[in-house]
Amino acid sequence: MNLSDEQRAIRDVVREFAVEEIRPTAEEADREQSFPEEVWDGLAELDMTGMTVPEEYGGLDVDTLTYSVVNEEVAYGMLSVATALSVHCLATSCIAEFGDEAQKERWLPEMVDGRPVGAFALSEPQAGSNPAEMTTEAKREGDEYVINGKKQWITNGNRSGVVILFAKTDRDDPRSITQFVVPKDTDGLEVGKKEDKLGLRASDTTSLIFDDARIPAENRLTEEGKGLSAALSILTGGRIGIASQSVGLAQSALDEAMEYAQDREQFDKPIAEIQTIRHKLADMQTQVQASRLLTRDAARTDDRGENPEMAASMAKYFASEAAVDVTNEAVQIHGGYGYTTDFDVERMYRDSKITTIYEGTSEIQKKVIARKLLD
Repeated sequence: MNLSDEQRAIRDVVREFAVEEIRPTAEEADREQSFPEEVWDGLAELDMTGMTVPEEYGGLDVDTLTYSVVNEEVAYGMLSVATALSVHCLATSCIAEFGDEAQKERWLPEMVDGRPVGAFALSEPQAGSNPAEMTTEAKREGDEYVINGKKQWITNGNRSGVVILFAKTDRDDPRSITQFVVPKDTDGLEVGKKEDKLGLRASDTTSLIFDDARIPAENRLTEEGKGLSAALSILTGGRIGIASQSVGLAQSALDEAMEYAQDREQFDKPIAEIQTIRHKLADMQTQVQASRLLTRDAARTDDRGENPEMAASMAKYFASEAAVDVTNEAVQIHGGYGYTTDFDVERMYRDSKITTIYEGTSEIQKKVIARKLLD
């Protein structure tokens, strides 16, 4: 699937940034579990933090295919950075799509410049794959909403300045889920424990605790009860983003494996000349390219104005599972060295697993695919 001249130009700029600016920070950022803020500022200078924002508010307003390409290339550098960027873009997309003019003018121009960073608060400790089970409540009191509850697995949880919150206006009614914009400095909003994760260790993942947090009623993004459909709509596009990141991560692992296989010698020849290794590389390339084609098909489906739900779920399911397989084989090709932190494939392998879990597990994607196929 060919890209336009403009899309190729953006891809090349972001790939150069990923190789020269993101990748060199990855090992330390992963080890220290610290997000590389200088990289974030660099992405903002490239206007990538405003990808999903309309031009009238300073954004690029890119199509879905361009968004997919950018996510792939950033993940080629480091998945933690790509995840932070995609969640920020989820937040800006919510405001751009569901906000009124005053909300857009208040938040979007600054978020285009990368500060404040956006977060997306949907999941809860007991409500992951089924958000209808959430218990966080935003109760209307006069001209304010009073929020109580806890959100879990929040990317950019600590470093964010704006939170897109989903809460029930009636705790006992799943149909009352509503979407809000919550400034991070709101009284009664506290950042909880930072998660110590298997992978994606440079990404800032926390809980958010709301204890009588008060926000103006004007911060409500959707009509009461319209929040869940809004969340599911935004997450469909988000799944294309995660599929794209899976492709970028897998491509990066494949490139590392190919370079190592051509440099590493055993039995007086590079291991790339051993048939078993060559077959591994062939399988890895096939998985990467198949993932890329599925992902770009989903992006183009969305750009044509068609419902991308099934295509997005197929791409996210296949590409994320492929990323796990490809990074696993990259470690295997590196042998014992692949099991050490001296080589990037160790981090890539740990990072890959989350792509099968967040923004809808592989099991949820198969449920969506089967439903669309049979209904």
